[in-house]
This record gives sequence, C-alpha cells and structure tokens, in this order.
Amino acid sequence: MEDKRRVTIPVEMIFWSIALPGFGQLLNRQYIKALLLVLLEFLINLQGGINLAIVHSFQGNIDLAIQTVDYRWIMFYPCLYVFAMWDAYISAKRIAKIKDTPFESIPFSFAAYITTIGVIYSNRPIFSITFGPIFTPIIAIFIGFFLGGILKKFLLRKYASPPEQLV
Repeated sequence: MEDKRRVTIPVEMIFWSIALPGFGQLLNRQYIKALLLVLLEFLINLQGGINLAIVHSFQGNIDLAIQTVDYRWIMFYPCLYVFAMWDAYISAKRIAKIKDTPFESIPFSFAAYITTIGVIYSNRPIFSITFGPIFTPIIAIFIGFFLGGILKKFLLRKYASPPEQLV
C-alpha cells in the first residue's frame, strides 16, 4: 500500500515556524514537541506583551511598544523562536532522509544570539533611530543569520575538508 503522508520540505518547515513556533513540528508529526513549543510561545508572548508591542510598533508608536513589553520575558523569545525554526528544519531533513551537513546549526544559533542582543538594545537608538522591541530583533535576526552563514562557511573550509596528505 502506498504511503500517502505529506512530503516534508525542510525550508517550508522554517516558514511555518516563522508563522508560529511549533507549527513546523506539528507538520513533521512531532506532536508533543509542537505542543510544548506552542505553549511556550503563548506563555512568553502573553507575559512579555509581544502582540501588543507588535501592534504599537506597526502603528509607529515605538515608545509605547517599549513601555508595553516586559524585557524579563521577551529575552527568552529569540532563542525559542529560532530553535523552533532550526528544529523543524533539521527534523524535516531527517524525515525526508536528506543528509545533514556539518555546522548546520551555526547560522541558527548565531541568529538567536544576535537577536537576543537586539532585544537587549531595542530601547536604545541605533543611528539616531529607536526601532523598538519588535523591529530591532527583526533586523538583528537577518544580521545573525548572515554572520552565522559566514561563520559556517569558514568552519566548513577549516574543519570539514579532508586533511592534506603528506607527500
């Protein structure tokens, strides 16, 4: 009998995780992990005031967005968010039997670090503009993935190539 399960595409799982952490895991049929990530997302989102800050930010009320968030909670969000993307991606690759490559988590982990730093400095001006607790981390995540990608390429060149043979 033919297996009619949905084909899992790794990049698609990243986009579902961007929509809501845990959705990629849900599509990968990792139900317990999906539930845990969705619950953590809701907990951090509600306690941190993230949704209201998104509304204020997109309406141009950056100062109000800064006052709305609880930094003690939103500091956790970048790591949860990026981990959910990485986990959905890597799990989809394994389900699809696509070989892992060395240092594959580096861009994701670097994005999580840089985005957390973005949260820390989100109430401060950057080049005389205060982007706030939503736009600063969004900018930072792109920078983190870019720098993490460069680091991954460097590490691949340095450690993943076969050792030179002595002649």
